[in-house]
Parts: sequence; structure tokens; C-alpha cells
Amino acid sequence: MNFAIVPVTLFEQNCTILLCPQTNAAVVIDPGGEPERITQRLVGLDAKPVALLLTHGHLDHVGGAVALAKTLKVPIQGPHQDDAFLLDALPLQAQMFGLPHQTPFTPDAWLNDGDCVTFGEQTLDVLHCPGHAPGHVVFFHRASALAQVGDVLFYRSIGRTDLPQGDHATLLRSIHQRLLPLGAQVRFIPGHGPMSTLGDEQQHNQFLRG
Repeated sequence: MNFAIVPVTLFEQNCTILLCPQTNAAVVIDPGGEPERITQRLVGLDAKPVALLLTHGHLDHVGGAVALAKTLKVPIQGPHQDDAFLLDALPLQAQMFGLPHQTPFTPDAWLNDGDCVTFGEQTLDVLHCPGHAPGHVVFFHRASALAQVGDVLFYRSIGRTDLPQGDHATLLRSIHQRLLPLGAQVRFIPGHGPMSTLGDEQQHNQFLRG
């Protein structure tokens, strides 16, 4: 699996492009803003986008989704339906951060634990990992041991749980029961910051030890 990370907006959110090396079909995960910049990167990669995928409903991850979907003429898939309230509250989220108005939207398809997303010759497994947000999902490419985990897990940290319907115990359960069993060798792209591996975080991340 080929991939490119495009940090967008002042939140430095890791919009991720996953690219099928055989066909150049691509998915864009969490286009949080700057849709023109993401489009330029897709053109530079000679990518053929087929869908936008959302890990969860926070503004910094979905803020550019509607505009980009219209430009690319592709559907929006995800997150889990438990995050519908966050997408409905996008105007309030934008107001809280002093950002321009955001229009609520409903994705073309909600995603559930155990679903698969296919593009080109690639398949992503969908894992429902609540805690940071109740409808948070993770996308896992088993063949290359690569995951896009949104705001569930970071290099030496974990997602915050002080936002609406966040829950610390639930987040830790998602990490220990859904992510870590994927294997220590799995590389992950977080929603913000540098990549890491599940094994490295299990050994050195203070939130996961003990």
C-alpha cells in the first residue's frame, strides 16, 4: 500500500491518502480542511480517488469533506452512526473555535465494526474504536500491516476524552482489545503528529503500560 500524509489547517491534522499501487485508485481519510491542497496532492500522485473515509465527526477531521466530495464526485463513508450528533453539531463546533460556518451533513454510508472498504485491489478492515468519540472507527490494511487510527492513539499519547461523549475507560478498552491485538509490527498513522508502531507504543507509551 502506498500512502501520503497531508497535514491540513492550523490543527495540523493528518489527512491521509491511501493509494493502490496496482491501479492508482485512492481513498482520502479525514479531509479536515484545505480541500484545494488535498486535490493538488492527489493530482501530483496521479491518484484516482474513489471515496472519502471519515474516522470520526470532529471538525478538524471532517471540515473539508463536503467540499472535497463535491469536487472529486466521490461518496463520503463513515464514521460509525454513533457520531451523527457530532456531524449535526458542526456549526457549533466551528463557532467554538472561531472558524467559518460549517454545514451539517450525513455521509453517504455509515460504517460498522467488521465492515470492509475496497478500492482498486486493496481492502481496509473497519474497526469500531469508541472512547475519543463514540462513533470513531479505525481503518486497517492487513496486507501491509498499516492502520489509520484517527485520534484513538498517538505517538506516546492517546486521544483526549474530555469532549462530548468521550470516555477514558472506553478508549483504553478500544486500544487494548481492538488495536494492540493487530500485532506489534503494525505501523499506524495518527490523526496528528508522527507515525509509530503498536509495539513501540505498548512498550513506551505511559498511558498503555501497566
